[in-house]
Amino acid sequence: MSRVGQVRFMAEKIIKVPPLAESIQEGTLSQLHKKVGDYIARDEPIATIETDKVDVSINSPESGTILEFFPAEGDTVAVGGNLARVELGDAPKGGAAPEPTKQEEAPKPETKQEEPTKAAEPAKPEPAAAPKPAPTPAKPAEAPKPAPAPSKAPSPAQPVQFDAENFPGYMPGSRTERRVPMSRMRQKIASHLKESQNVAASLTTFNEIDMSNLLSLRKTYKDAVLDKHGVKLGFMGAFIKAATAALHEVPAVNASIEGNEIVYHDYMDVSVAVATPKGLVTPVIRNCESLSIVQLEQAMAALGKKARDNKITIEDLAGGTFTISNGGVFGSLMGTPIINQPQSAILGMHATKDRPVVVNGKIEIRPMMYVALTYDHRIIDGREAVTFLVKVKEAIEDPQRLLLNV
Repeated sequence: MSRVGQVRFMAEKIIKVPPLAESIQEGTLSQLHKKVGDYIARDEPIATIETDKVDVSINSPESGTILEFFPAEGDTVAVGGNLARVELGDAPKGGAAPEPTKQEEAPKPETKQEEPTKAAEPAKPEPAAAPKPAPTPAKPAEAPKPAPAPSKAPSPAQPVQFDAENFPGYMPGSRTERRVPMSRMRQKIASHLKESQNVAASLTTFNEIDMSNLLSLRKTYKDAVLDKHGVKLGFMGAFIKAATAALHEVPAVNASIEGNEIVYHDYMDVSVAVATPKGLVTPVIRNCESLSIVQLEQAMAALGKKARDNKITIEDLAGGTFTISNGGVFGSLMGTPIINQPQSAILGMHATKDRPVVVNGKIEIRPMMYVALTYDHRIIDGREAVTFLVKVKEAIEDPQRLLLNV
């Protein structure tokens, strides 16, 4: 048979950057999961592109061997641009690769047989080699030379010897600094938060909540909820449920401004601020008014896992009519959250601390939490903002209200 008949002509394909999300036209190539020459299967991740909102994993549309990457890591890539060139086909190299390894493994034991013979030869000079290592202890003798390094430690104590007339006005020490580029997500967060401060007429009102009854409820039922529903009973489910009840009573807090119109949302899509290594994201739990406290906790657990695994999608972040931020998990005692545009208000939760409070004319120690509502004064009046926060306070201090819808 002629050699010409054995030649296979392999097709090549250019992998393009797919659409990333609505209104996102470019991103930064943050990671290549394969190298040139590697085989990649269909739907296997080939690269990760960082956008303004999330990291998007790009999967290969075809199977084949990677011949070339057009951009490098750190380059800006546009939707529709060339990403990689792939030679289509199966992975013959993967099957052929183990065969030479088996052949190479056979001669390896032969080399092992030669090694003992070589080992017998150095066995003779071993006694002579023994005295030669003697100078090596001399090297440890040089080790004390690094002792001057500790001598540098007391040098900071030298400024103590300065008198009032000769003191230079500073203490000697390291003054290094590092500069790193801001990620696309961090740039977008910075721009978004600053835009919120520039656009909204922000005002913050505060209140405090006695957490005794909610803590008692959680202590009583947390094990039963975990056993039956597989989720831990925290504060967020109750606060989201209380907020949705208050939003129903004060619809302006759930509204937004579009042009010269006020849009009142009859549904409650609550954005929950979640801290990730790359920045703050606000995934959305939709139709919270129709979910129970346990279902809200399950949704929070699922979103938290996606955030930790860096799998939050654009769809998870889209929309939202109201935001809740829980700085209490980091120990924050008080703060003024920034409105998540184009929403009109954000509820800030804080740490629960034992404080003396007056109850029925007596001073008692109660677990208290400060809460803050930052709102857009353009469409929310002070009366509405305070009413909303009082409704949340009443529901948390008496959780039975959430069951009776009062």
